[in-house]
Amino acid sequence: MSAATINPHEAAHFGALAADWWDPHGSSAMLHKLNPVRLTYIRAQIDAHWHVDARERFALAGRTAIDVGCGAGLLAEPLARMGGQVMGVDAAPENIAAARAHAVGQGLEIDYFAGELAALPPATFDLVTSMEVVEHVTDPAAFIAGLAARLAPGGLMILSTPNRTMLSKLLLVEAAERVGAVPRGTHDWDQFLKPAELTKLLEDAGLEVVDRTGLSPSPAKGFKLGGSEALNYLVAARWPG
Repeated sequence: MSAATINPHEAAHFGALAADWWDPHGSSAMLHKLNPVRLTYIRAQIDAHWHVDARERFALAGRTAIDVGCGAGLLAEPLARMGGQVMGVDAAPENIAAARAHAVGQGLEIDYFAGELAALPPATFDLVTSMEVVEHVTDPAAFIAGLAARLAPGGLMILSTPNRTMLSKLLLVEAAERVGAVPRGTHDWDQFLKPAELTKLLEDAGLEVVDRTGLSPSPAKGFKLGGSEALNYLVAARWPG
């Protein structure tokens, strides 16, 4: 990731939410509803990619993982509980401080870093995740290339992001921010990527998309996998061959 990918305004916006990140009823309530669904997808892709038994508790045992744009650790912690050696990277130092404190309270060993991904020592990871981040960076192509540079041979990358549709503009930006479901200023609809656009960025970085699915609202569960990609979607990618 080049130094240009962090948007200081975005980093400040999310850093201001750090103290509230782990409150399921606070400003990050939407993330708490999204996280279990995203985890279901991530676990399914891990099992398929590495032929792991779905009953295996420690699906990432012996593997490394990095969550880029990790916030206060909402995804990094479950990855660590799967047995992975996990690193979390975020643009906001406030988020990293909150993530470190929470991990200590949970008895989890997670290596957290505040700043640009490119500033980390050279290393690659078996699993690279980045949830709802690419739409917040200044240069999506450079950001994806930076993620690819951290993906080990035989590794797996999983991303999620909102789709740029009229429905997402209406529901994710205008309605959600108006009613307080997400903090005002969280989304810039013009920065959302359509699935074909994200696929091209991944392919330009040398990766192959192996799976994509919608993440849509569910009256019963809040969100569900599959169905429409009009609001949000997840993508799994790997090195070809």
